[in-house]
Amino acid sequence: MINAAVLGACGRMGSLIIENITCSTNMQLVAAFDVSNIGRDAGEFAHVGNLGIQISDVKDLETVLKKTQAEVLIDFTIAGATIVNAPVAAGCGVNLIIGTTGLTPEQRAVIDEAIRKNQVRAVISPNYSVGVNVFFKIIREAAKYLSDYDIEIIEAHHNQKKDAPSGTALRAADVISEVLGGKEYVYGREGIAPRGKEIGIHAVRGGDITGDHTVLFVGNSERIEIRHMAHSRQIFAKGAVRAAEWVCGKEPGIYSMDDVLGL
Repeated sequence: MINAAVLGACGRMGSLIIENITCSTNMQLVAAFDVSNIGRDAGEFAHVGNLGIQISDVKDLETVLKKTQAEVLIDFTIAGATIVNAPVAAGCGVNLIIGTTGLTPEQRAVIDEAIRKNQVRAVISPNYSVGVNVFFKIIREAAKYLSDYDIEIIEAHHNQKKDAPSGTALRAADVISEVLGGKEYVYGREGIAPRGKEIGIHAVRGGDITGDHTVLFVGNSERIEIRHMAHSRQIFAKGAVRAAEWVCGKEPGIYSMDDVLGL
């Protein structure tokens, strides 16, 4: 059994991840961390009954990871927390599954260096959905044949999402840009006319939208729209647990969901 720990255990994603860990035949929860509800049982927030695992203060991350012999830490929190906690976990020899979005290039560089320095394994992805990663593959292929079309990316999420545009939208833009040899990104279009050859990225925030992403390839007299709609956060939680099970058997290094899914 793989010993797993979860950061942000009381949040929407953390609790779903814990629920999915309890359903795994290859993994068991040994630690759960948050900044609130310290001492309460982690199963309470995942609605799976008493697990006998108390919520630990994230300030005690190093001590608890070592005490519980955690092998992998799953982190879907916020950039400001991940940049602090990921190097601590890597320093303990704990593998990482990072779904945090909004990391700056500088923050990502610090995390990558900690992973390499400590020779641990990590999967870092803006989206752990199987469908979204197939979506990336589809738009990569489309870009090869539609390089002269105008390209726009539209994403929509719930009104509490902290970063905009989403990490998934940015990854979609990067996938297309890699195919086309580099493209400038424009966020929104206020005051920008006429259109150039840039990739437009637009963010919508409202209600409880789980996550919608649409890529438009627009030519004269026609357009192609490729869209992924998430109906539940369960797809992200299941993907994260799948990645955690997969990465623990690999060589030290930094992997993506393409690697996990064999894409």
